[in-house]
Amino acid sequence: MARVIVDVMLKPEILDPQGQAIARALPRLGFTTITDVRQGKRFELELPGPATEATLTEARKIAETLLANTVIEDFHVHVEEDA
Repeated sequence: MARVIVDVMLKPEILDPQGQAIARALPRLGFTTITDVRQGKRFELELPGPATEATLTEARKIAETLLANTVIEDFHVHVEEDA
């Protein structure tokens, strides 16, 4: 069994109000070393067998058509290795 991870983030030029709210809250909570926060989404896709180039291509297509709004978001697909 394999796990394919799809990380979806707003494009750098898109305003991230949720990330900004988190960044503003951090100093109030005593965390002073962080200068910026961007929030995103993580999807875990379980495969019945090993990850192949064909299944990664399918995962990219899923991300592009369903998981990410490619007008304002970028995505990255990778295989999570067993711990």
